[in-house]
Amino acid sequence: MKYLHTMVRVSDLDASLRFYCEGLGLRENRRKEVPQGRFTLVFLAAPETPEAELELTWNWDPEPDMGSARNFGHLAFRVDDIYGLCEHLQSMGYTINRPPRDGHMAFVRSPDLISVELLQKGDALAPQEPWASMENTGSW
Repeated sequence: MKYLHTMVRVSDLDASLRFYCEGLGLRENRRKEVPQGRFTLVFLAAPETPEAELELTWNWDPEPDMGSARNFGHLAFRVDDIYGLCEHLQSMGYTINRPPRDGHMAFVRSPDLISVELLQKGDALAPQEPWASMENTGSW
């Protein structure tokens, strides 16, 4: 058996690509436009694991409220510098819902409210401000 991908339905493809690619650093592996089905599939992956993909599915026609996406759980990524990535995402306007107070773990949500866990590669970094005293925001 081989793990292939996880599919996440998105409501705004451009906003989602900005979050996953510009924000998290994933790369687009391939894209498939399906005009007869009126949808687009975009496959993304982290540079270190190009074979483990995240499939973004964008239906061209507006869908009814997609809900809060809380029933999905979360995606998790190991990162080289949790503080640097959280600072980068924050500078792009994303809320760090669970700041990396412990230098090890943080949570942020995608434009479609998919919860994304960020885990520091290797040992936890030493606690650092402003993260160490930052409170949680919203839910993740």
